[in-house]
Amino acid sequence: MKIAMVASEALPFCKTGGLADVAYSLSKELAVMGEEVYIIMPFYKQIKDKHNPDTKLVSSFPIQMSWRANTANVYVTYVSGITYYLIECDQYFARGGLYGEMDDMERFAFFTLATRELFYRLNLKPDIVHIHDWHPGMLAALIREDNYAREYFKNTKLCLSIHNSAFQGLIDRYFLANFYGLSDELYDSGKVRFNGMVSTLKAAIMYCDKIITVSPNNRGELLSVEGGMGLDSVLQLRKDDFLGILNGIDYLEFDPAKDEVIPFNFNAVNFFKVKAQDKATLFDELHIKDFGQPCFSIVSRLTWQKGLDLCLPTFEELARRGCNIIVLGSGEYRYEQQLEQLRAKYPENVAIYIGYNDALAHKIYASSDFFLMPSLFEPCGLGQMIAQRYGTLPIVRYVGGLKDSVIGYDNTNLESANGFGFYDYTIDALKNTCIYALGVYHDVVTRKQLMKNALKTNNSWKKSAKEYLLVYKNLLNK
Repeated sequence: MKIAMVASEALPFCKTGGLADVAYSLSKELAVMGEEVYIIMPFYKQIKDKHNPDTKLVSSFPIQMSWRANTANVYVTYVSGITYYLIECDQYFARGGLYGEMDDMERFAFFTLATRELFYRLNLKPDIVHIHDWHPGMLAALIREDNYAREYFKNTKLCLSIHNSAFQGLIDRYFLANFYGLSDELYDSGKVRFNGMVSTLKAAIMYCDKIITVSPNNRGELLSVEGGMGLDSVLQLRKDDFLGILNGIDYLEFDPAKDEVIPFNFNAVNFFKVKAQDKATLFDELHIKDFGQPCFSIVSRLTWQKGLDLCLPTFEELARRGCNIIVLGSGEYRYEQQLEQLRAKYPENVAIYIGYNDALAHKIYASSDFFLMPSLFEPCGLGQMIAQRYGTLPIVRYVGGLKDSVIGYDNTNLESANGFGFYDYTIDALKNTCIYALGVYHDVVTRKQLMKNALKTNNSWKKSAKEYLLVYKNLLNK
């Protein structure tokens, strides 16, 4: 089976969030299973600067968007059994970051049009075109509304993965024709119209054969008025073709028994003693002291979505009780400054790293006792799964994939629990759950069993990839 993943980012070349992990890890697992997998993505400046992949130019062609004329250069490279097609256009992708530019909608319109042309130029007729999020969302309409494309892709099925429904690719209706060359009839008919605008995400929802979100629980949330981000009525129309498949994590990258970054490796037998050694080493590196209380950590974007409004007052209480706090991430300035103030107040037991450091992230996962994810919303979440992989107990709000992947301990389920959880998005709910976890920490027998449960939790991509493959096969057999 030929499967083309179309995404705005993918490991190992670039990452801002879980989309990059999923595009790569799912593709890698499908390749291991014997499928022919391609990832099509922009050739960003940061890929050239940081990775310098061994690439070969395979095609160049013009892309016309109304009065705009640019050239798309397509390079090919190979990683982990995946064929990567990197689309270069310096005007759009030779920027400092991946997103956040004033012309993002134009940039990804170019990428979408170039992706469709790439298929023609390379004579690539995939069985499945799998679109990820809003960035290439209009590709589905371009394929189904153009006569030549409809014939070329007549045997191709289209899938959409919604990783974050809060970002919907909204543009004025004028740009439907100006960027994409599509008729205003699509807006008038409602196929791409959303809240008085054109939504590239809605276009993908309406035109794709199957819509997938990244956890079963998130599917239910997106179908509800409360959790649908306004898309609930649209998704209700496609309810029978909408499903949730829980993401996995890369078990080769995150393996406490073989991780070359952490100072001491461990497994499900020797974890209790060895994790303590990892913690001591990390504390020395970060110049903080162990006061005999647990270490609570966060590795995250520091944004409102991630529950920082709950974390900061909770951290104050935990630090006052002598617990250690370690935070790795960057994001909204106000949260960065409040965290710095917390460190200044408790310099001996609080460590803050503003930015991202992959090696430090691994050490934090391996060394912490508890890992916080009190998100306002979280379609899937990967941090809680990585924490479990290292025997670190996640403390989560039961939302999205966090509810699907964490079984909270409640004094009655010691044999199955692999973390802690709560429902209400309030400071008291998080604070009380952390204090409860603090009590469990000092019950060594219970804590060891919960850690062992976490270590044995199966969050690998192998299980999820089989579900995706079944979706693809059922589509092709229709």
